[in-house]
Amino acid sequence: MPYEIIIFAFLAGSTVFIGGLSSYFFEKTVLNRKIKIKIVHFLTAFTTGIMLAAVAFVLVPKGMDNLSISFSISIFLLGAIVFYFLDEYINKNSASIPQFLSMLLDFIPESIALGAVFIYDYNTGILLAIFIACQNFPEAFTSYIELRGSAFSKIKALIMLFILSFVGVVFSLIGFYLLRDDLELTSSLMIFAAGGILYLIFEDISPSMKLKNSRFIAFGVNLGFVVGMIGEALL
Repeated sequence: MPYEIIIFAFLAGSTVFIGGLSSYFFEKTVLNRKIKIKIVHFLTAFTTGIMLAAVAFVLVPKGMDNLSISFSISIFLLGAIVFYFLDEYINKNSASIPQFLSMLLDFIPESIALGAVFIYDYNTGILLAIFIACQNFPEAFTSYIELRGSAFSKIKALIMLFILSFVGVVFSLIGFYLLRDDLELTSSLMIFAAGGILYLIFEDISPSMKLKNSRFIAFGVNLGFVVGMIGEALL
C-alpha cells in the first residue's frame, strides 16, 4: 500500500513542476500580452472548477459519511476560519506571492487526506489524486508567472516549484502512517480542507479570474467541474 500512495502522490505533485515548466515555455513563446492575460485568467477559472469538484465530489461527501452533521458543519467552518487567518497573514507578510502560498496552503491538507483515504477507499484515493493533479497544473502555471513578476529568476521559480512537487509525497505518507487507524480524524481533515479551499476559491482565486469584456473566461469553471464529473463517473 505505501508504494501505491507514493506513486499516486508523486503523480499528483508532479503537475506542479510540469505546470511551472509549461509556464516557462509559455512566457518565452507567447508574446502577445492580451492573449497571455486571457489564457492565464482562463486557467484560473479552470482551477476554480476543479477545486469546486474536489469539494463537491470527494472532500465533503466522503468526509460526512463518518461524521455527524453538527460536527461536519463545525469542522467545515473551522477550516474556513483558519484559512481566513492564514490568508490574512500571507497577504500582510508575503504580499508578492499570495497565489504560490495559497497553492501550498490547499496542497498540504489534500495530500494528508490522500494518504489516509487510501486505507478506507481505494477508488476515492485515486479520484482525489486526479483532482489534485488537475488542480496543481494550472495553479503552478499561474504561480510561476506570479513568481517571475515578483522578481524571482526563472531558475529560482522553477526550483521552488520542483521542490513543491515532492511536498505531496511527504504529507501523503504522513497521512498514511498517522491517520490510517483513525477514520474520524481523516474525515475531519477532509471536511476541514473543504472549508478552507472553499474560502480560498471565493476570496483569492475567483476574484482574480475576472477579466473585463471577456465573459467566456468564466466558462473555464464549468470545464474544470466537468473534469470532476468525469472522474466521479469513471470511478
